[in-house]
Amino acid sequence: MAAVAASTHARKIPEWKVREVQELAELLKKYRTLVIVDLTKTPTAQLQKLKRKLEKRLGNDIVMRVAKNTLMRLAMQKAGINPEPLDPYLTGTNLFIFTNLNPFEVALALEKTYTTAPAKPGDIAPTEIVLPSGDTGFRPGPIMSVFGKLKVPIRVQGGTIWIARDTRIAKPGDTISPELASVLQKLGIEPIIVKLKPKVAYEGGVVIPADKLILDLDEYKQLVGKAHLEALIIGVEIAYPEPQVLELAIPVAIRRALTIAAEAGYVTPDNAEYVIRIALSKAMAVVTALGDAAKELGIEVSIATPTAAPAAAEEKKEEEEKEEEEKKEEVSEEQLAAGLESLFGF
Repeated sequence: MAAVAASTHARKIPEWKVREVQELAELLKKYRTLVIVDLTKTPTAQLQKLKRKLEKRLGNDIVMRVAKNTLMRLAMQKAGINPEPLDPYLTGTNLFIFTNLNPFEVALALEKTYTTAPAKPGDIAPTEIVLPSGDTGFRPGPIMSVFGKLKVPIRVQGGTIWIARDTRIAKPGDTISPELASVLQKLGIEPIIVKLKPKVAYEGGVVIPADKLILDLDEYKQLVGKAHLEALIIGVEIAYPEPQVLELAIPVAIRRALTIAAEAGYVTPDNAEYVIRIALSKAMAVVTALGDAAKELGIEVSIATPTAAPAAAEEKKEEEEKEEEEKKEEVSEEQLAAGLESLFGF
């Protein structure tokens, strides 16, 4: 009897776990999207900063919970969700984000949200690391040899060590040495960028892995622009009754109607000029193709257009009239001078 009681007591589930499963199940029912975020190697201090920044960015649209994977599986079963598709992702330490937002929107917010952390020996520099010039506040001592090893130009001024000029001490991809990590920590420089990295998103039974969550926005802008252009082209072809499409389709239809009329020789008061111009153009092309044979047939080509000669003649007439007027003005002035001379006896 005592053994049975002990066994029953051992299998008793703690109340906090029951509560946790119930709360997670309610969140799964309330929100349509679940994003699982990997917390491996994410320091607690940076996690709290990231959560605050993410809450500020997305407001009340998300709920974040750190929970045990076993409890999440139980909660999914309780909420009527099959956990098997997510089993490969329910490993390690995870942050669970519940939301009704688009999972891609959440992933983009995670990508843009970051904080910094001190560098540790062996870390990889994510960006260029530069020590700024100025007073370090360090007293002269063994630290000077560390600066020398890192090839940082220094000088002693006012009893402290000064960095002579801005100095790049690491480029992206470099491994941070113990000496560099020590100097960076002493100077309060945190070069390591920390982000929350999504493992997977689950929405309406659809599992979206992390590599499909991060979208190339520039590429998608180009694709959308291309799709918009192709849709306009199709709309113009079928004369789809939309203002933006009709604005482009009507001029195209007019040009095509004129072309068909010209081909058919159909003349109306509105298209006569266009049809005749096309006909003349084709006639000229035929004469040009005939070459010398055109002269044998008695066909002569005039370079000037029918309206060119009258225009030239009119222009010449105007020039002649102008010259005549100038000449008259000159003669009148001479006559006037002669009259004045005879009048006053000059």
